[in-house]
Amino acid sequence: MKSQDVVVLLKLVSLQAQEEEKSEPEGFESKIRGESPYSVRNLESRLGISKTEVNASLKRIFSTGMAIKDHKTGRPKTNRRSLYNFIVHGLKFVFPAAPGAMTRGIPTAFAAPMLKDLLLSGGNYIYVWPSAGGRDIGQSVQPLFKSVPEAAGKDAHLYEYLALVDAIRLGNQREMGLAKDRLSEKLLAK
Repeated sequence: MKSQDVVVLLKLVSLQAQEEEKSEPEGFESKIRGESPYSVRNLESRLGISKTEVNASLKRIFSTGMAIKDHKTGRPKTNRRSLYNFIVHGLKFVFPAAPGAMTRGIPTAFAAPMLKDLLLSGGNYIYVWPSAGGRDIGQSVQPLFKSVPEAAGKDAHLYEYLALVDAIRLGNQREMGLAKDRLSEKLLAK
């Protein structure tokens, strides 16, 4: 697996969550053109990952069993239990994260807007994905894939999932525990 495979899997979960909420997910504007939000072209535009890489990523996640093609719709469907187990038990070893220099960027981990009230921190510094468009200053964290800051800006569900993933990659025991619980609610409660 490659790091962008995790991003693609989380985007698929985001699309499914938005459908379950019966909301018009961001990125569904392609319905107007008759194109599925799950198409390689749409995933490319929403994630900032090339069509070639999205296609290769889908092949890898199908071959590992992290996703299957839905029999009714033909769409990719994430194996949420496997994804959760991989994120919780293996991701920080396969794709480790280490805080870097202070920079301007987009908040991640428990500094992300949807998570910041879950944990009171004694520290002054937050974690950010480096981004020229970011408004916050904090310790830089390399995202799973270079286009993550832009993709997260287009999809609030994806942003939350990626922030939780970073909390697991970066956190101490207490932070990881909270992130695991929240991720379990989001991925496994369906």
